[in-house]
Amino acid sequence: MDKKPCELLAHWEKSAKGQLTQNQYAVRLPIIEAAKLEALAQMYPRLTVEQLISDLLSAALHEVEESMPYVKGSEVVAKDEFGDEVYADEGLTPKFQQLSQNKLQELKEPQSD
Repeated sequence: MDKKPCELLAHWEKSAKGQLTQNQYAVRLPIIEAAKLEALAQMYPRLTVEQLISDLLSAALHEVEESMPYVKGSEVVAKDEFGDEVYADEGLTPKFQQLSQNKLQELKEPQSD
């Protein structure tokens, strides 16, 4: 789910389903973030704190990826509609996307116990 924070309120009004990893992540929150999370949980009592954390994390990760700056590389990978050369991105985005895809494949593999 790739939602921006401004889209979450509408999303939280509905029920959402998706594939979940078997991994669990435990975190200790700073007290101010915990208070805000508890306030959201009180505002949306049909959602669990875990659902709220999941949606917020998804929105934050989307924003992080969107904010990664483009770094013009030396390789021309395409031409735009005006015929101008488009250069490969040598910034963080390609590495993040590749690592994300690799981890996605690992998480989709059946877990052996």
